[in-house]
Amino acid sequence: MKARELKIPPLLLVVLFTVAMWAVSLATPNFDVAPAIRYAGAVFFTLPGVVFCLYGVLHFRQAKTTVNPLTPDSATALVSSGVYRISRNPMYLGFLCLLLAWATLLANLFALLLALLFAPYMNRFQILPEERALQSLFGADYNAYRQQVRRWL
Repeated sequence: MKARELKIPPLLLVVLFTVAMWAVSLATPNFDVAPAIRYAGAVFFTLPGVVFCLYGVLHFRQAKTTVNPLTPDSATALVSSGVYRISRNPMYLGFLCLLLAWATLLANLFALLLALLFAPYMNRFQILPEERALQSLFGADYNAYRQQVRRWL
């Protein structure tokens, strides 16, 4: 399983999930939900999704550390301020929110289930390897941060 770790960039994974969700919504029945409710639900998830993504990147840039998710061992700073006080993975949380927004727009149960599979996939193949790298790089500081801030929310 380690051979599959850190192989697919998370942004590409979001695109793949988005396409898969759209395809499954074409092949399976959708909920009969009024467009206004679907749009409101999508906005409900999109706004925090965009905020988490943008501020996550912004804090990394301010700390002058890598935003490349495929090379966590090249991190030069442990970022624990801003949105990183709420979530250890705000960019990935933002991606999940955006997938939930898309599932809401599609009004499809199977699209929603696909969106929810994003989190366990990310935990196993992206976040756990990142955590190992951060533990190796930042030791006790990372342990203290991990004790204070949850992985997702």
